Amino acid sequence: MQKKYLIKKNSDYRKVYNKGISLSNRYTVIFVYKNNLNLKRLGFSVSKKIGKAVRRNFVRRRMKEICRLNKDWFLNGYDYIFIARKGIDEISYKALKNGMEKLAYRISKHITRET
Repeated sequence: MQKKYLIKKNSDYRKVYNKGISLSNRYTVIFVYKNNLNLKRLGFSVSKKIGKAVRRNFVRRRMKEICRLNKDWFLNGYDYIFIARKGIDEISYKALKNGMEKLAYRISKHITRET
């Protein structure tokens, strides 16, 4: 995934957490907030509850790859943050992909309904 599509600054994360809307399922939470850019940006957060660094990076890489392959799930002009929940490292890639797809669909529906 290219760097221009990633959220890096702590202030950007804070803005999305504090002002954005969120939805969740068993293994992931998604936060969304409108940005003033004409591109979609993604952020990923995996807490230490998931495991040690190797495990957390494994989960983060999986989530990034799912998003990279399915960019059409996300609307331009929005920041998205995915937060991993406990147990995410034990599910299959396919189950994670299906869960993230449903979340992205639900949040996109919610966004379009508000505007």
